[in-house]
Amino acid sequence: MEIREQINGDTITVSIIGEIDGTNVSECEAALDAAMGKAANMVIDMGELDYISSAGLRIFLMLRKKTIANGIRMVIKNVTEDVQDIFSVTGFVKLLPIE
Repeated sequence: MEIREQINGDTITVSIIGEIDGTNVSECEAALDAAMGKAANMVIDMGELDYISSAGLRIFLMLRKKTIANGIRMVIKNVTEDVQDIFSVTGFVKLLPIE
């Protein structure tokens, strides 16, 4: 897994490349938490995310709660078909702001 950040004005875009699973879930969570404090808007780009495990899903549920509590607008974009299928089967499409 690789995580890239780009800040443009009041928006930070976090691109996640590869897979989120039990081996790197802590690293991913720490990176997303750190990014959350850098801008008023947060875009999660999943265009190059191939897979997300149940541990990874938990990260995004917690991130959603944190962004709401801190008044940060979060949106998830460019979700790959495989990851979209996982979000759909688990019901996360109803819990996360996916464009």
